[in-house]
Amino acid sequence: MPNTAIKAIITIAVLLAAVAAAAGIIMSRPMPEQLTVSETTSAIRAMTVVKESLRLKIRSEGTVTPKTQTNVIPEIKGRVTWISPNLVVGGYFQAGDLLVTIDAADYEARTGLAQAQLLRAEAELEHKRFELQRLQTLIKDNLVSQSNLENAARAHKIAKANVIESKINLAQAERDLSRTKITAPFEGMVRSESIDIGQFVQQGTPIASIYASDAVEVRLPIVNAQLAYLDPANLQRGELDPATAPMIRLTARYAGTSFVWRGQLARTEGEIDAQSRMITAVARVRQDNQSPDVPPLQVGAFVAAEIEGQYLDDIVRLPRAALRPNSQVLIIDGDNRLRFRAVNVLRLENDFVLIDSGLESGEVVNLSPIQTVVDGMRVSLTFEPTADRG
Repeated sequence: MPNTAIKAIITIAVLLAAVAAAAGIIMSRPMPEQLTVSETTSAIRAMTVVKESLRLKIRSEGTVTPKTQTNVIPEIKGRVTWISPNLVVGGYFQAGDLLVTIDAADYEARTGLAQAQLLRAEAELEHKRFELQRLQTLIKDNLVSQSNLENAARAHKIAKANVIESKINLAQAERDLSRTKITAPFEGMVRSESIDIGQFVQQGTPIASIYASDAVEVRLPIVNAQLAYLDPANLQRGELDPATAPMIRLTARYAGTSFVWRGQLARTEGEIDAQSRMITAVARVRQDNQSPDVPPLQVGAFVAAEIEGQYLDDIVRLPRAALRPNSQVLIIDGDNRLRFRAVNVLRLENDFVLIDSGLESGEVVNLSPIQTVVDGMRVSLTFEPTADRG
């Protein structure tokens, strides 16, 4: 046998022996101990779902304006002889208070002339009445002609018309005389004035702007979608019935202190703003209906408003931390495992979320901000109290 073949057989034999030795060593080594992986449990905060009936609230802001505002306009012309010391910006007056007097001399003279004219007309009428009666007696004895009687009757009617005209002229003169004294039509305050003693004022020219102090209004812009939170009966045109109109809570700071005023929804304006796509609700506040320690609500003040909406049943109120993306929450099942649940969000309200479907009373909802969540993950619970209705 050649040497080359012998060497090849020896090499193969050595390799087979080495493989057999290695296999024996591997098969004879001790097997490693098998480890069991334990399931991780995460600690979370949770709360029990409670369905409730609650009143929705609509929030807005606005500026206080007068409910009743008017310009003081003379109905006659003349020179100003007296001005009330209260007819200044911010001045306060009562209904019927004298604000301005205008020189009355010319109007007194016109009144006197009208009275004299009336006396002449009444005397003339008395004469024409007597003359007509006399001719009516004579016509029976054929002592006067029919034409004379007709002329007397015509003269009597003319005299009667003159009396009527004189009375109208006297009434007009007396009205003009009374208009030399301009009085306040209501209790209120002065917003602006532009008059001085000795000034000649023209008929129909405004001399001051005043507003009533018994009530004020606030125009409150509301997002169109939020109108659904109001009772449909409160969306009718025109003034709302105060007996059923929603209450409105207004807050503002005055003299460094926060105050609360109570008002009512008076009406909703019938147009949607083309720029903001909002509709305007008008709140009305009566100054005499407030708490004794609350100052009058000042015109021009900027206030925050909270309008009472309609009552809804079976609403779940949860902290915002419970809401996850895509309108989902995490509930905990009977085995303390997390499960995703889709819900319908009615609205977000301050630090809470209102849910009207997707949850049932007694279910447990996660409140912890878990970053990575796997459906079915086991958790341990620490219960939080039911959400404060605030």
